[in-house]
Amino acid sequence: MSDETTRITRLEETLAYQAKTIEELSDQLAEQWKIVEQMRIKLDRLTERFLSLEEQSLEAPAITRPPHY
Repeated sequence: MSDETTRITRLEETLAYQAKTIEELSDQLAEQWKIVEQMRIKLDRLTERFLSLEEQSLEAPAITRPPHY
């Protein structure tokens, strides 16, 4: 093979390898994004639940006279 043909073949191999790597990274990123979205939804639910419980526990105490009066 001539140098030019060898060079083109190497470039094509490199391009194919990079395209495969980009596709794999894209798939991984999509999968991780799904996980992040699921975690965000769970966090929102937990936040709402926590705030609800916090509101229930912070009921104002009745105003009474201290026992020493």
